[in-house]
Amino acid sequence: MDAEPIKIAILAMGGEGGGVLADWVVDLGESNGYFAQTTSVPGVAQRTGATIYYVELFPGADLPGARAPVLAQVPMPGDVDIVMASELMEAGRAVQRGFVTADRTTLITSTHRVYSIAEKMAMGDGRVDGDQLLGESRKAARRCISFDMAAVAADSASVISAVLFGALCGAEVLPFNRQQFEHTIERGGVGVKSSLKAFASGVERARADPVTTLASDAPGLRDAAAAQARHPEVARLLAHAQRFEKSVADTAVEGIRRLIDYQDVAYARLYLERLDALAAAKGVDHLLLSETARHLALWMSYEDVIRVADLKTRASRFERVEGEASVQSGQVLQIDEFMHPRLEEICETLPAGLGRWLARPHAVNRIAARLTREGRVVRTSSVRGFMLLYLLARWRRGRRSTLRFELENRRIETWLARLCNLAGIDPALALETARCQRLVKGYGDTHARGLGNYECLMAVVDRHAHRLAPASLKALREAALADEHGHRLQALIAQWALGAPAAN
Repeated sequence: MDAEPIKIAILAMGGEGGGVLADWVVDLGESNGYFAQTTSVPGVAQRTGATIYYVELFPGADLPGARAPVLAQVPMPGDVDIVMASELMEAGRAVQRGFVTADRTTLITSTHRVYSIAEKMAMGDGRVDGDQLLGESRKAARRCISFDMAAVAADSASVISAVLFGALCGAEVLPFNRQQFEHTIERGGVGVKSSLKAFASGVERARADPVTTLASDAPGLRDAAAAQARHPEVARLLAHAQRFEKSVADTAVEGIRRLIDYQDVAYARLYLERLDALAAAKGVDHLLLSETARHLALWMSYEDVIRVADLKTRASRFERVEGEASVQSGQVLQIDEFMHPRLEEICETLPAGLGRWLARPHAVNRIAARLTREGRVVRTSSVRGFMLLYLLARWRRGRRSTLRFELENRRIETWLARLCNLAGIDPALALETARCQRLVKGYGDTHARGLGNYECLMAVVDRHAHRLAPASLKALREAALADEHGHRLQALIAQWALGAPAAN
């Protein structure tokens, strides 16, 4: 027999129905005269756990005296006919592993992103460029069908596997008609109505086969001229921001919105006052002011325990989680928050004097340290858990009195004073110094490591401001971003002899 099996690889993350999709493909084949075999290779905890399902279909099962073929158990590079990916990075992994080839493979992928742990943990912006990832995937495949399947699944109150199954039908790469696909879903007997709706949408989008482009991962800034506000004080702040050059004004408007949401109107006013002071300094140009406006807004909205509690108790967050979990009427959603605040974060959330006292070594400090060794699970879907975080979020009214606010405010003022001084010496060096704020982000250990690297860089700048090249500071910053523990940064500082002079 000269027939060849149809080889299909399905790459999906946990909770997306990858196993159901593989079972549908197997049932589709077996119900229509094909031998079918499926295997799965679970991956490690990438996001929610990535699994490769491999299916082979071989014709002739309905022929008299047919003998079962020997089918492969895993996909081989360069030998896969159809690759289906539930998320764009999974498509990229399939291309990287050689499963997608230009001479034979049809690639069917969703264009949405679920960022990996490695992307989230990066000290800088660790996100992979989605447009580039999609472009490379399209170039690698014989044919590529791509659209946002997660959005289609959400609109259908279904899961992405049903959309992928529909896209597989619409691609017309299997020897089965649409009715045979639909009967496969109906035989499953679970969530048939919503699955058929998602399937139909997948068929239509695949047959349209549009050339897909992605919007930039970073949200676009609103035009400052279009900014409107009903609150008179907010309107005055927005009007003040529009006095800056347009690129600065756009960033400043977003900064105002962010800081009002984070704290209050007075805090946003302080943000503009700081920008005004920098703008008046000698040597400050629009680029430096624009970069500082962005990084200042980020720094002033630092992530503390109060901010985390606020975000976790917002109605919009519960609505988003319910949508992602596809909660149906009558179902109960349980949300557990895994939290592990360090003793330092507890001290910094208290009023400054009390926080400094608790941070000193004494009996109460030791008791508090023991209590924070273990993490805590807070169920925000319960009244008790929700109220615990809700009351903590309301402490933002007292944020200005906390030790963390005092520390961050002092660091920000020192940073701004340094920028004003450097602008008069070397504006390009001041610009690179402003961008070093990227190192200070997150909370807990992430914040501590980033702050340590930042302070190390600022010590270099302060010691060598008159001879340090902007390109050198940029290289040092990139080294710090590439290694959160600072090993690369320290090695580069030693190589360039930029460390502190040895004590006599």
